[in-house]
Amino acid sequence: MKYYIIAGEASGDLHGSNLIKHLHQLDNSADIRCWGGDMMQQQGATLVKHYRDLAFMGFVEVLMNLRTIFRNIDFCKQDIAAYKPDVVIFIDYPGFNIRLAKWAKQQGYKTIYYISPQVWAWKENRVKTIKAYVDKMLVILPFEKDFYSKWDYKVEYVGHPLVEVIEEYKRTANTKPDDQQGTRNQEPPSITPPIIALLPGSRKQEINVKLPIMLEVSKAFPQYHFIVAKAPGMDDEFYQPFLAPFANVSAVGGKTYDLLNRSTAALVTSGTATLETALFGVPEVVCYKGNKISFAIAKRIVKIKYISLVNLIMDKQVVKELIQDDLTTENCIKELKDLLENPARQKHLQKDYADLKALLSQGGHASSNAAKVIMEFMEE
Repeated sequence: MKYYIIAGEASGDLHGSNLIKHLHQLDNSADIRCWGGDMMQQQGATLVKHYRDLAFMGFVEVLMNLRTIFRNIDFCKQDIAAYKPDVVIFIDYPGFNIRLAKWAKQQGYKTIYYISPQVWAWKENRVKTIKAYVDKMLVILPFEKDFYSKWDYKVEYVGHPLVEVIEEYKRTANTKPDDQQGTRNQEPPSITPPIIALLPGSRKQEINVKLPIMLEVSKAFPQYHFIVAKAPGMDDEFYQPFLAPFANVSAVGGKTYDLLNRSTAALVTSGTATLETALFGVPEVVCYKGNKISFAIAKRIVKIKYISLVNLIMDKQVVKELIQDDLTTENCIKELKDLLENPARQKHLQKDYADLKALLSQGGHASSNAAKVIMEFMEE
């Protein structure tokens, strides 16, 4: 069969590559053409466009690049029409993919969406479009199945793809000699555990707000070394002024999993990083602080009880969230101290983490489950 897969971000490239691997295992004749990245290409797909040419983040940047975005959409339609796939598979990336799903369905192609847009948080009216133009939706968060059922739309829960990604990382990393561990190669010999990881985000604006608060916490824990996970594309010069005043602080780039694998605890900004930290079993405090006006608007638009995926999935407070005015150095110190020194809390947290992983692993690994659902759907 011929598969056309569209992913527009680094995470989509990772999850798309694992999906492609399992599609090849189930379909020896699979011919796959994709928008994505190096990882999808390495699994044998023909790469049409790299996600580096597609990723426009932020309202202003999107407006400035509208002409390029619409050109890409037109080119994608032409390429699909020329390739004539048996199915078009969309991976997250909703602004682009939902438009393409509508067109593809109207052209008579079978359409499958893997990793749902977060319509449960905002833009819920998008469900009407999804229901009309997506033949099969594969969701990766357990509560998404109940959400879509309210719209009388049957979806398949396949588990979360990060579970297998982190399991594979641990399997390979823990078999390497110490001198081959990526983070250790980047650290001066004087830096030894215990380590506190700092994950302040990926954009300059959020790093400028949150990183200074996180770094001040290091003064209260001189026996720990605090290591900042640098964002992709950010150079050392950006971080150096933040780090310079602190004795027990350093930074690493491109080694976030190495860092989490060795950390005793972490201060983490909201987003996927909160889930990754939990799947590594690392106690964490979730930190979020944004522009006051933007936050006030977001509170009116976004319909969720928690900001961290860990708490959203478990539908309770598993990890402490320090949001807006609550995100202070003093509160971070208090919460981190409790995580490090309270055995009862540590035990309870690890139980919740185990339950979280079990919930996200139901029925096996997400990419394998997704490939099976896709094959079953295509054989109907």
